[in-house]
Amino acid sequence: MPRKFFKRFLPSPQSIRENRSLSIFGSWLHEPNLWHLNRRSVATAFAIGLFFAWMPVPFQMVLSAGFAIFLRANLPVSVVLVWITNPFTIPPMFYFAYLVGTWIVGEPPVDFSFELSFDWLQHELESSWQPFLVGCFTMASLSSITGYFLINAIWRYSVLSRRAIKFNKRK
Repeated sequence: MPRKFFKRFLPSPQSIRENRSLSIFGSWLHEPNLWHLNRRSVATAFAIGLFFAWMPVPFQMVLSAGFAIFLRANLPVSVVLVWITNPFTIPPMFYFAYLVGTWIVGEPPVDFSFELSFDWLQHELESSWQPFLVGCFTMASLSSITGYFLINAIWRYSVLSRRAIKFNKRK
C-alpha cells in the first residue's frame, strides 16, 4: 500500500536527473538505493524533506537532495516534501515558527505591518531574527522527527495488516 501510494505521486528518476538545480550531484544520482521505496528510505526521506521545508534558506531542494544522497534516503520523496513551503504556505508557516521562537526565547512577539522593500526586510530582521531562526529550527526538528516515526509506524502497520489478511485467507 505505501509503496503504490508513493509511486503514484513521485517524479520519475529521469525527471530528477534532468533537473538543472540537481545536476551538481552528477553521477551520484544514478545510485539505485536513492530510488528504492522501502520503509527505511522513505522514512528518512520524510525526515530530510520536512526538516528543509522549515529552513528559511534558498535552494532547499538542493540541500534536501544532498542530504538524501549522503544518507541514502529516497531522493524524490525528500525533494518533493520541500515543496510544502510554497508562496501560499510560507507566510503562515514562518509566522508560526516566529511565534514558537518568541515563546522559546521568552520575548513578546513584535507587531509589524508588511511592506515589500529591502529596508523593511532589513529592519524587521534586526529585531526578530533570533526568535525566527529558533522557531524554524524547532519546527524543523519536531516535524522531522514526527514525520520519521509516523511514516515508520504507518508502513509497519500496513505491512503487518497485509500479512494478517494473507494469513487469514490461508486458513
